Amino acid sequence: MSDFQIIMPKLGESIQEATLTKWFVKVGDEVKEDDLLFEVATDKVDSEIPSPIDGRILKIFHPENSTVPVGELLAIVRIDEGGSETEGEIFENHGAEPTGISVQVQKSDNPVAGHGLSAKFISPLVRNIALKESVTAAELENIKGSGVAGRIQKKDILNYLVARDGSGIEAGLPETALTAGMPIRNEPVEQKKPPVTVGAGDQIIEMDRIRKLIADHMVMSKHVAPHVTSVVEADVTELVLWREKNKDTFAARHGEKITYMPLFIEAVARAITEFPMLNSSVDGDRIILKRDINIGIAVAKPDGNLIVPVIRNADQKNLVGLVRELNRYASNARENKLSPDDIRSGTFTITNFGTFRNLIGTPIINQPQVAILATGTIEKKPAVIELPTGDAIVVRHKMFLSLSYDHRVIDGALGGAFLRRIADILEGFDLNRII
Repeated sequence: MSDFQIIMPKLGESIQEATLTKWFVKVGDEVKEDDLLFEVATDKVDSEIPSPIDGRILKIFHPENSTVPVGELLAIVRIDEGGSETEGEIFENHGAEPTGISVQVQKSDNPVAGHGLSAKFISPLVRNIALKESVTAAELENIKGSGVAGRIQKKDILNYLVARDGSGIEAGLPETALTAGMPIRNEPVEQKKPPVTVGAGDQIIEMDRIRKLIADHMVMSKHVAPHVTSVVEADVTELVLWREKNKDTFAARHGEKITYMPLFIEAVARAITEFPMLNSSVDGDRIILKRDINIGIAVAKPDGNLIVPVIRNADQKNLVGLVRELNRYASNARENKLSPDDIRSGTFTITNFGTFRNLIGTPIINQPQVAILATGTIEKKPAVIELPTGDAIVVRHKMFLSLSYDHRVIDGALGGAFLRRIADILEGFDLNRII
């Protein structure tokens, strides 16, 4: 007999859970490899997940519209029909460590054997909390779970930790805040929400799923990272004049429209090579310097929400390559055709407030990154320049650049120097550059 576990796949570097929006199969159905099994949705992308093997659906553990942590068991596929279990039995060894979309396992008397935690079923989220907080197997056995069949849920272990050592953890904190790489004891206590009154004539709008997830992610980022924002004004006159002079030729030669964003990406990638600390993540007391420079660009979707596709190895691409990849992402985002691979592994993010003719923004860091750059609108302004005959007031093209960064690892001197370097690169743009 052989059975196959189908688990919730990891759909992005910072994604810790997803909503199971649709099952394409039911218990008892025969499936072939690559047949669609289910559809999942996150705040970034919706994905249809195919079956990795041939078999029969033995058990489904989560209904549609349920939110499931990454790594959680979703279904069991029976590969060999020679077993004695019936469809109604629950397959008990789903605590095995997941790898990829699914893992093949044999029936075992100990669902977490080899992990040194507990003979109970322990979800990946609870397991991670237990390991980080040094919760022993004996302690886990004594925790009374509030889930089905006494299963330990997140709130159960968090409440136990509060009672055990007064760590200040409260069960109301978002799960993403507890799995973002920070030691759990250092998480801030959730503040009570202020009361909100609803008056006559007030309109109540329920948040959709995407907006709820974005809200949780933004609150988590503010909880995890102390934000600091620095601002500089850059004179981008040469860059503006070069684009104006070459945009038609560029489109005719390469079949692509060139905007300012590829030029900003190019400058940021170059600056990161000189300031690699801005291309890092924080994992507890460790700083992880990222080898690859993968720059995410905030792009608007048709529903008004934002998504952040990632240009990988941006420092290794020429201007034509950056333009083509960025335009493809923008087009796919408008048509809801971005894949999970398009949004994963970002190490730095750029968001363009200038799209809305805004001058300056103070963006929130896209965890687990340590910085995000906001580009403002480009405006003509009077400026004083020095001439051989004296100072003169002339019209120049200027814009504000604002950098929000994680003050745990990026001090003001480093953040300010990095931001100034980006401005210097843009201000030194070669007006005679050949496309």
